[in-house]
Amino acid sequence: MPNIKPVSDLRNYSEVLHDVAVGEPVFLTKNGRGRYVILDIQDYEKTQAMLRLMNELAKGKKSGEEKGWLTLEAVEENLGLFCE
Repeated sequence: MPNIKPVSDLRNYSEVLHDVAVGEPVFLTKNGRGRYVILDIQDYEKTQAMLRLMNELAKGKKSGEEKGWLTLEAVEENLGLFCE
């Protein structure tokens, strides 16, 4: 169940921060609407890494569609892999 608190609870920020854990962000509301999220640093770093990966995959897909796809053999050769 999501941990949702009004932003006014930040007056006692140590209690709010105590509720933040890996995989358990705290969602803050302002005027009854979702406004902010407090994440554990590990979750933040994981999210950023995932965004970078998705961006690189999108670039690769676009390149493949525009310039053509490589065969498995061509990829192995470019990477210096010699699989049978």
